[in-house]
Amino acid sequence: MTAVQKFATDGIAPPERLAYWNALVDRVYSGTYVKSASENFTGEMWTWQVGDLSMIRPRSTASFVGRDPHYSADERLILHLQSRGSSIHRQSGTETALGAGDFVIASPHEAYAIDLAAHELLVVEFPRAPLAERFPGIDDALRRRMSGATPGARVFHDFLLSLWRQSQQGLSDPDWQDGVSQVFYDLIALAMRGAARPETAHPMADSALRSRVLGMVDAQLVDPGLRTLGLAEACSTSVRTIQNLFAGMGTTPSAYILERRLARAAERLSAGAEASITEIAFELGFNDSAYFARAFRQRFGVPPREWRRK
Repeated sequence: MTAVQKFATDGIAPPERLAYWNALVDRVYSGTYVKSASENFTGEMWTWQVGDLSMIRPRSTASFVGRDPHYSADERLILHLQSRGSSIHRQSGTETALGAGDFVIASPHEAYAIDLAAHELLVVEFPRAPLAERFPGIDDALRRRMSGATPGARVFHDFLLSLWRQSQQGLSDPDWQDGVSQVFYDLIALAMRGAARPETAHPMADSALRSRVLGMVDAQLVDPGLRTLGLAEACSTSVRTIQNLFAGMGTTPSAYILERRLARAAERLSAGAEASITEIAFELGFNDSAYFARAFRQRFGVPPREWRRK
């Protein structure tokens, strides 16, 4: 097991950050590239290796990630687990929307693209064969959303986070690494069996509805009256359907709206905008600047003013 390596855009001039980030991601997963519409792109990434598992934990501002087909001697798969934020994955004509806790498995041997809001991911590239032995229907499961709301998915997520913590110690026992790899394949198969459901059994998980709702949230963050009822009425559906949609993402409508507002505020503050902190709070739908400051500190660990200074 290799010790965790951390990379970040801190200390790099804004115009040079994307070039730095692209060189980094291409080195980690060959053929990967990143684009961002923001001139103030920021990112952090941790990388580590456990046996045959090549793992990264990236977080960044909103971006577009693409990867060209990557060929190797052995057939491999790549997992994207959405720890925070949301994304839309596209591969082979299939579009998959993910919310916090959800995951998708794709092939690195075919081109794919990901549209990401401000986010944090857990990504693992691994050999296909061990998972195919445990989950014979792997071909039908590729590129499909796997819900993060099931017990198996939550245990799997916790396991990946624990690997990240253990990897910081740089443990190198080959037997231990092999055992961890086996547990990884057992847990991901368990999570897939529990998370994969026919779309007809879960209409609230429909990717078109999810994409529409998440797009509405991002477009209406400035509205202090943004509520579940308004989303339901705009989509001609029930409040319960909207609540179930977010429950499938492991969150609630109000918690997701707050998370997006805070993420957008962090981006504004990082950009060094001339607007005051109170103005930014009001522009993003907060009616109370004191509440905004408390929520921001709880989410990011520092007050808005200190975040801007850093």
